[in-house]
Order: sequence, then C-alpha cells, then structure tokens
Amino acid sequence: MCNYKIDKLPVKLSAFHAQALWSWKLIYKHNFSPQRYFIWNNLDADVTVVGSGPGGYVAAIKAAQLGFKTVCVEKNATLGGTCLNVGCIPSKALLNNSYLYHLAHGNDFESRGIEIQGISLNLEKMMAQKSGAVKALTGGIAHLFKQNKVTHVNGFGLITGKNQVTAKTEDGEQVINTKNILIATGSEVTPFPGIEIDEDTIVSSTGALSLKKVPEELIVIGAGVIGVELGSVWQRLGAKVTAVEFLGHVGGMGIDMEISKNFQRILQKQGLKFKLSTKVMGATRRPDGKIDVAVEAAAGGKNETLTCDVLLVCIGRRPFTSNLGLEAVGIELDNRGRIPVSGRFQTKVPNIYAIGDVVAGPMLAHKAEDEGIICVEGMAGGAVHIDYNCVPSVIYTHPEVAWVGKTEEQLKEEGVPYKIGKFPFAANSRAKTNADTDGLVKILSHKDTDRMLGAHILGSGAGEMINEAALAMEYGASCEDVARVCHAHPTVSEAFREANLAASFGKAINF
Repeated sequence: MCNYKIDKLPVKLSAFHAQALWSWKLIYKHNFSPQRYFIWNNLDADVTVVGSGPGGYVAAIKAAQLGFKTVCVEKNATLGGTCLNVGCIPSKALLNNSYLYHLAHGNDFESRGIEIQGISLNLEKMMAQKSGAVKALTGGIAHLFKQNKVTHVNGFGLITGKNQVTAKTEDGEQVINTKNILIATGSEVTPFPGIEIDEDTIVSSTGALSLKKVPEELIVIGAGVIGVELGSVWQRLGAKVTAVEFLGHVGGMGIDMEISKNFQRILQKQGLKFKLSTKVMGATRRPDGKIDVAVEAAAGGKNETLTCDVLLVCIGRRPFTSNLGLEAVGIELDNRGRIPVSGRFQTKVPNIYAIGDVVAGPMLAHKAEDEGIICVEGMAGGAVHIDYNCVPSVIYTHPEVAWVGKTEEQLKEEGVPYKIGKFPFAANSRAKTNADTDGLVKILSHKDTDRMLGAHILGSGAGEMINEAALAMEYGASCEDVARVCHAHPTVSEAFREANLAASFGKAINF
C-alpha cells in the first residue's frame, strides 16, 4: 500500500490506484463531516447506455459488437437490473425448487411409486441456491462486458447535456461525453397508497424473494403475473395464501379469459384462494405482529378484514424515469411516466434513445432485449422493426401459462372473423405418461385466410412451447402450415400441432 496525505487527511491507496493517481483530481470537501470526493477524467463514447438490465446490457454488448465505443452506467453494485437481481431470475429459481419440494412433500411422488420419508424444508439452503444462480449470471454479464470491451461505470446515470452523462457515486462523479445516449433504466415497484413497505412483514416482490421463514398466512395484493407466481412459491412451501384482486380474473392484463378461468380453477385446486373484484382499503399492524387487511367489493359494499403474517404488495411496476435529468434536455414524460419515442426509439432529442420499461409496451425482459438490439442497429444505419403482436408472455407457475398474439376477446372487439382450435393435454400421450395433464392449447386463426392470430397455452412447458407459436406468427404462418410440420412423438408439443389441426381443418386427430 502507498500512503498519501491530502489536506492532512490520511488516505491509503493500493499500488494500482497510486499508479493511476495522475488521472484523478482529489477534492477535499467540508460539509457536516469531512468527505473524500473524486472527479475522474472525462470519458468519451459513441454510445452511453444508462442501465444494465436485460435491455441495457444487451444493447451495450450489441453496440460494442457493431464497433461503437460503448459505456454502460449502472447505479447498483451488480449488473443485470431488476430481472437478474430481484425479478425474473431469483423468482424462477424459487418457483422451480418450491415445485420440486411440493412434489416430494405431497402425494405426487407416492402416486408414482416413489416413497420418501423425512422430507423437510431447508429454506436457507433454497435461498442460497437462488442467490448462487443470481451471482453467476450477474457475474457473467461483467465477463461479457470485458470480452466485448464495454466500459462499465458504477454510479447513478444523470443526463447533464444532450451529449453528456454524469455517473454520480458516493465518492464522486464520472463525466461521459457521448455521441448517443440510450436510456434503459427499467421500472420499479408501484407503491400502494397508505401501505408502507418494510420488506420484512409488508413486502414487495423484492422482499418476497428473501423471506426468512415460511409465513403461516400470506395475503397477496394483486393476482397478476407476479402475484400468482410468488403466491405459488409460498403456498407450495406451506403458507396459506389468499390473493386479493381488483379485476374479475387472475393472470393480469392480456390473458385470454377462457385460459384465465381454467388457470384459476387449477390454482384453487392446488390450494390458493382468490378474492376477485375486490379492493384493498388499507392495512394495519396489530400488537401481536399480525397484519389486518381491510377489503371490500370493487363495486362497493361491506368491509371485510383479512389477517396475515406477511402482506405482499404487487400491484404492478412503473417506469424508472424520475431524476434522470430528462427535463434539462427538454424531454417530457407521458401521463404514465413513460418516455415518448419514435419508431426508431428516438426521443424528441434525436441522439437520445429509450427502450424497455421506460417506453410504451409490455414490461417484459425479452421485449427490452429486442428493443435494445434493434435500437443500436438503427444507430448504425440498419433497419428498425419489431412486431409487438409477436412478443410472447409467460406466467411461470405450474402449470405455466403462455400466450402470443390476439385473445378471443380482442378479436371480437376488433370485429375480426376467426376460428378456434383447441386440444387438451389430457389427450396428449406425453402429458399422460408424465401424469401432468392439466390445461390445454387454444389457437385462434383468421376465418378466411387461416393465418394464425393468437396462441394461448395452459400447461406444463407452456413457456417453451409458445416460442413455436411466436416463430409461426412472425413469419405469417397459417395454422395448416404448423399442422403439416412433423412433430416428434411423444412430446407435449404435439398438442400444439393438434390444436392447429383443429383450427385449420375443424378437427384434431387424437381428440
């Protein structure tokens, strides 16, 4: 270590930092308490990406691959944004492991001739496995940045000019002069008015991923994607779960109503309880540590009080667009806090772009990734095109729910003539041998042209199967096109083919 004294303040620097001292200006500031404050020499870049979530890190890597000198600014200690750190990735680890525990702890294994005694839950170890997966994947992004020569700056990215981003940290700031700026700051949990989250007993999705013990009673505000996924995790691990939903159905916006009703029935059979068309009026802590949740019918009516050990608030997410310096460059938000952009993802300032959760469209990681790629391809002069009708959605419960394209309700509303093809997994040979037959495939096609308009799958592996539908729709396939493609036997994806047969020819083969 090398020792330096700055204004009589002893500072210990490593040999590396001592060698790099020539590039730093050290300012000693006197506020309420002495601080060390660093301002690094300016960086120059072709593209500066603010945010390293799925949209941001993918855009940064693609930009570097296209030859742009690229910087990515991230406010958190690890890369990957909400998705990798406190969203998609850790929740899927818990969903998978809780399902395995449910199979072993319940009657499922016994019905298959697998008899096990002394099954117990080690929640700490389950959480450690989740954390290990997160650490490996976030570390993987850091490796990809290094491999592709993306400069990572750790700090809160603030737009301080049309061609300037300043990364603010506890120690100081880094100024980046850049030709283009790409905002990919993602979203944050939407707060519930009057209910303060402490991430201990009143939790957001973040806290629900790290509970220290299984609650006896869990109330979930919201039965959308996050609500049913995290509700499923803790129900499988032993909690009594009740989801309170303002809407009259489960699964959130965009789900086909027939699929939603079947989905709700299956979840209720598993043990989840739902109070639909119901609004939460407030929550209060009792002296014994329990939480009373006041609810009433959405249309108005008599109040009811529900009691729980843990209250999970998951009423959605909102764009993270506050305090980014947008006003300073004349960028105004829409009425939902989103950044208006053109078809090329340009804001009203042509060299400042925005993608992902901060712009219109579904708040999905894969949507952000696609936008990030095509946005920087557009910066390089390439074509910019994305068909949001072909972006799939998945709920990772068991069974899974997945869909792409139009719902039956949307087609009715739009006056589009359509046909329906359905096939239940109960008639699928692989699902039968797996003893996993809940759900169905529902295909919607144009009545006159047979073009596939929508695919809705409720069943095991739906999240993988939906990609075949997305590919078919992206290429404008007819249901007959899919029906005439040979599918391996026995596989659950044969149900997808059979549903397309039913949509195109009016009848499946095996049902």
